[in-house]
Amino acid sequence: MILMHDIVRDGDPVLRKVAKPLSFPLSDEDKKFAEEMMEYLVNSQDPKIAEKHQLRAGVGLAAPQVGRSIQMAALLVPNNEGEIIFKEVFVNPKIISESVRQACIAEGEGCLSVDQDIEGYVPRPDKLKIHYYTVDGEEKTIRLKDYPAIVASHEIDHLNGHLFYDRINKENPFNLAEDTVVIS
Repeated sequence: MILMHDIVRDGDPVLRKVAKPLSFPLSDEDKKFAEEMMEYLVNSQDPKIAEKHQLRAGVGLAAPQVGRSIQMAALLVPNNEGEIIFKEVFVNPKIISESVRQACIAEGEGCLSVDQDIEGYVPRPDKLKIHYYTVDGEEKTIRLKDYPAIVASHEIDHLNGHLFYDRINKENPFNLAEDTVVIS
């Protein structure tokens, strides 16, 4: 079981590396790791389990955040009512195309690897087309928009050595393009 002490914190060099692609079939160790990353997200979104194990809630977790520089990320995205609207483990994900229109989360973004609050809007593409593989090696291409696209972009950034605050406008953290979709 992955716990908060297993999450690598900002400043660790693994978070700034470009993660290595995986080859198929995945090893049993890599498959188990994918299950453990998803289990962390499920547990972190359950108030009782999260409190018991002192887990910070997460909607995504990338392998580098657990100290492994490999192209794998788990996503468990709920809607405002708490119903899961997207659940997947990406292996070797690539963004094929993205919208010009940007989106951001009204209260800004957070990250399990970043302990302090960093204020500012984090503009990301509102729509993404992503090519990836499942843990079983099935090739998929999907389109995501709004909140699921933001979460996917955040996790894929981790696989490329970027953190969310790299996208915040340094001079004016609350400046947005006129047609930006702000998600509350």
